[in-house]
Amino acid sequence: MLYDLRDDQWEIIKDILPGKSGDRGRRGYDNRGFIRAVMCVARTGGPWRALPVEYGKWPTVHKRFIRWAKAGIWQMIP
Repeated sequence: MLYDLRDDQWEIIKDILPGKSGDRGRRGYDNRGFIRAVMCVARTGGPWRALPVEYGKWPTVHKRFIRWAKAGIWQMIP
């Protein structure tokens, strides 16, 4: 995909992200795909509504982005 993480980058952050086995709450369905979607919006500067369909439904991605922002997840990613 156009906005992808290299495997070495993914290895650094994957264990920091919520939704791992053993974490409270729901499992993080496809965290890597979610990060790709956020990178797409960030790099293009487009509105969430313009998120290409292959990244998922934009309202779902946006809602998760906001949840992670409120939880401070983005600040934990190196």
